[in-house]
Amino acid sequence: MADVETSGASSTEKGVTSVEHEDVHSIPGDYWYDKKLFGFLPPYSGSMFQVVMLAFVVFMCPGMFNALTGLGGSGISDVTVADNGNVALYSTFATIGFFGGTICNIIGVKACLCFGGTGYAVYAGSLLCWQHEENAGFVIFAGAYLGICAGCLWAAQGTIIMSYPTEDKKGTAIMVFWIIFNLGAVIGSIIPLAANMENKSGNATTGTFIAFLILMCMGSIISLFMLPIEKVWKSDGTRVVTEKYPDWKEEIKSLYRLLIAEPWIFLLFPMFFSSNYFYTYQFNAVNAARFNIRTRSLNSLLYWAAQMLGASILGLTLDMTRFRRSFRAKIGWVACFVCGMAIFGGGWAFQKGNTRETAAAMTQAELIDFKQGRYIGPMFLYIFYGVYDAMYQTFILWTLGSLSNNPRKTALYAGFYKGIQSAAAVIAWRMDALTIPYLNMFVSSWVLPVASLLIAAPLILFRITDHTEVTEDVLDPHNLDLKSIKSIRSGVDQPALVSA
Repeated sequence: MADVETSGASSTEKGVTSVEHEDVHSIPGDYWYDKKLFGFLPPYSGSMFQVVMLAFVVFMCPGMFNALTGLGGSGISDVTVADNGNVALYSTFATIGFFGGTICNIIGVKACLCFGGTGYAVYAGSLLCWQHEENAGFVIFAGAYLGICAGCLWAAQGTIIMSYPTEDKKGTAIMVFWIIFNLGAVIGSIIPLAANMENKSGNATTGTFIAFLILMCMGSIISLFMLPIEKVWKSDGTRVVTEKYPDWKEEIKSLYRLLIAEPWIFLLFPMFFSSNYFYTYQFNAVNAARFNIRTRSLNSLLYWAAQMLGASILGLTLDMTRFRRSFRAKIGWVACFVCGMAIFGGGWAFQKGNTRETAAAMTQAELIDFKQGRYIGPMFLYIFYGVYDAMYQTFILWTLGSLSNNPRKTALYAGFYKGIQSAAAVIAWRMDALTIPYLNMFVSSWVLPVASLLIAAPLILFRITDHTEVTEDVLDPHNLDLKSIKSIRSGVDQPALVSA
C-alpha cells in the first residue's frame, strides 16, 4: 500500500484525491479551462460544471427517450411492437450494462457518452419508420442497439456523478443532475402534448418523432466537449482520484476482485433490480391503458416534472451537514420505505377494476381526458409515482457514492446497477407483451422496491461510514501509482504528496 503524506492534515480532513503521474499539469490556471469564463460560473474544469454538461447529454438522450416511452407504447399504436423493442433494448442493456464500467474504464467517459447517444437517435428513427412502414424488425434491432449504447452511456454517467463531487456535495450533485435530466423529459413531453392536442388517434405524430430524433443527435455532440477525468478539479481544490488503468484482461479481473472484496454490494442488487421495474406497469398499464393520447402526453410531462421535486427533496436531505453521513443514510432509507408504502398503497385504489379486458374494451371516447373531473385523482397518483422513482434512484446513487470516490470503482458500481436494473426491465416488458394481468404487475411493482430496501438495510444502516479513506478506496493496491495535487485556486496548502 502506498504511504500517504499530507501537508499538515490527513486525507480525510482535507479530502485529498489522486491523479496519475502522466497528469497533464500540476497547478491549475495554466489552461483556459481552469479559469472562470463567467464570474458566476465555476471553471470549465470544475467538477460541478462537468456534472452539468453530463446532465445536458442525458437531457438530450435518455431524457427525451423517457418522454417518448412515458407516452405509453412509445407513442405508437401497437403496444406489442413497443414492448418487443424494449425487451430487445433491456436484454442487451443488461448484458453490456453489467460490464459497462469495465468498458468505460478502458475507452473513457467521453467516448462512452458520445457512442451511447447514437443509440437513442437510431431508436427514435425506428419509431418514425414504423409510423410509415410498420417495420417491426427495425424497432427490435434499434432497441437492441440502444441497449448496447445505453450500457456505455450510463456507466459513464455513474462514474461522473459518484466520483466527481466531494463527499459533502454528492446529494446536491445528484439532485442537479436529476433535475436537468428530467427537465429533458419534461420538455420532451411538451413536444407530443402540443403536437397531439387535437389528435384523436392512438399514434403520436410524425413531427413528434422527428423532433426527438434531432434532439437526441445533439446529445452525442455535447459529450464531445467534456473534459477527460485527469483535467477535472473538485470544488475543494483536489483532483478526482484516478488509478492507472490496466489492459482489458486486468479490468475484467478487477470486476471479479471487487465482488469478492466487497460482498456487501450484493445486498444492493435487489434495489438495482427493482429501480426501473415499475416503469412498465406505470407507463403501459396505467398511462397507455386508461388515458387518451393528449392526456398521456400531459401525464408524461407531470411524471418527469415530479422527478425533479423528488430528487430535490431527497438530494438536499442527504447533504444536510448538521447530520453525519451515516445518519443521513438512515434518513434516506426511512424516507424511501415510508413513501413507497404510502404511494403504492394509494395506487391500489386506482388499480382495482383496471384489467386488460376492461382497458381493451374502452373506446377513445371512454378514455380519461385531462378536461374531465375524474382526471384529478389519477393525475396526483401519477405525479407521486414520479416523485418516488426519483427518490428511489437518487438514494441508490448516493449510497453507491458513499461507498467510493474512485472513478474506476464507481464505474463498476454503475455497471452493476444499470445491468441488473435492465435485466429486471426485460422481465417487466416481456410480462406486458405476454399480457400478464395488470394486478400481478402492480403487486410486483409495489413489493419489489419495498422488500429490496429491507434486504439492503444492513449495508445502509451499518456499512456506510462518515468518510471514505483514499488509501482504502482502490481496486488493486499493487498497481497503485498515484500522486495527490492540491489546487491553489481554492486557497489550500501546498500539494499533498503520495509516494509509492
